Amino acid sequence: MGRIKYFLVLLLCVLSLSAYKKNEKITIFMIGDSTMANKDISGGKMERGWGMMLKNFFTEDVIVDNHALNGRSSKSFISEGHWQKVVEKIKPGDYVFIQFGHNDEKDDPKRHTDPGTTFDENLRKFVKETRMRGGIPVLFNSVVRRIFTNSTTAVADDDTRSNSSADLVEGDTLVDTHGDYLLSPRNVARELDVPFVDANKITHDLEQGLGPDKSKKLHMWYLPNEVPSLPKGRQDNTHYNVYGAYVVAGLLADAVSDAVPELRQYRCKYDASVARDGSGLYFDLQTAVEHVPSGVKTTILVGEGKWKKPVAGKDKKIEYIMRQGASFIK
Repeated sequence: MGRIKYFLVLLLCVLSLSAYKKNEKITIFMIGDSTMANKDISGGKMERGWGMMLKNFFTEDVIVDNHALNGRSSKSFISEGHWQKVVEKIKPGDYVFIQFGHNDEKDDPKRHTDPGTTFDENLRKFVKETRMRGGIPVLFNSVVRRIFTNSTTAVADDDTRSNSSADLVEGDTLVDTHGDYLLSPRNVARELDVPFVDANKITHDLEQGLGPDKSKKLHMWYLPNEVPSLPKGRQDNTHYNVYGAYVVAGLLADAVSDAVPELRQYRCKYDASVARDGSGLYFDLQTAVEHVPSGVKTTILVGEGKWKKPVAGKDKKIEYIMRQGASFIK
């Protein structure tokens, strides 16, 4: 009788633990540079990192915790203590998305690493320490810069958020600016058996397909007074605007679903999204509705908070998907 009682208690514990794990949310930690980072949205600022938009493409079973920071390389992210803060938060079953390279290329000794040696060593550190905590690392190489000319200032322009070679005549072919920094994540992934996402090829194909003019629509490339937050305009080939970050996040979410099959079940797609924290295509729900094409079935993801129900014409076929904590004002 005692053995039966012990067995029943043990079975109850196992079932309780299984239910807990089933209900426990997965966290994706993100570490990287400005192309991935969350951004300041005050004053109508338009710049976004693709990691800021990623939560639009996964169900609420997944929490995206973005620790990417402007201007950081794999070296400075470690030396400034940012990596240690992430390590301490990782739980078994969590994911860490790792994307560096843009700033590892810089001449700045506080950030510079070399592909094949110091850059690879830092990537190995991220991978091994993630695994020590029971986490699952995923390596990405760098997204492309929108460079259609032989610019000698493309790498340095990242920090100024400008395009010093703006007066050069652009061609029809995207020019690589990363060189061997693209190989290190791939090589370390192969060496340590880590899922790898070729973000460079994905964004290369996107921008090359759009061409030199249309690809500007992905970036912080604005004429003077085109948007209120940039009265002087900007010509920035590296950093994404709202639309660009959203498009890239969707493409990389697809690639993650292929590279990490366990995450595929959480992948979701919406036609548009609205969020007050800047992680959506729109801040205002009514504006989103007004951009919906007539007669086309459209899903709009509505972010956290209370929203006034928008006015939609009879020709609009809209389904609203409410995030947890989102509701319409009665």
